[in-house]
Amino acid sequence: MPFQHQELAAGRWQELSLAEQMGNIGSEISRALRWRDNDQKLFIGAFDRALELLDLTISDSRWRGRLKELTRVREAVGDAFCGGSEYRTSFEDLNRYFFNFAIAARAHR
Repeated sequence: MPFQHQELAAGRWQELSLAEQMGNIGSEISRALRWRDNDQKLFIGAFDRALELLDLTISDSRWRGRLKELTRVREAVGDAFCGGSEYRTSFEDLNRYFFNFAIAARAHR
């Protein structure tokens, strides 16, 4: 399956800090939340991009010590997509979680 974020998948993603990576994932979560009830195609697209970026973060060797946390976040994203039946995760919860990373990333620029 080809990457939607070609430039990031080619190595640019590994140049970003963890806060920047998570903030970018949060942008896609925010888009998914915005389109969830209005346009299923755009919702699915944003969700897929969020998972792709999360997978790039999980595969980033700098965060090996945080794999448990990152894979748990991926599980929570999937739970929200499936209606929150396992962990009661909502896209609103995820949006709040990722927003803090975006604030941290901006503070360090």
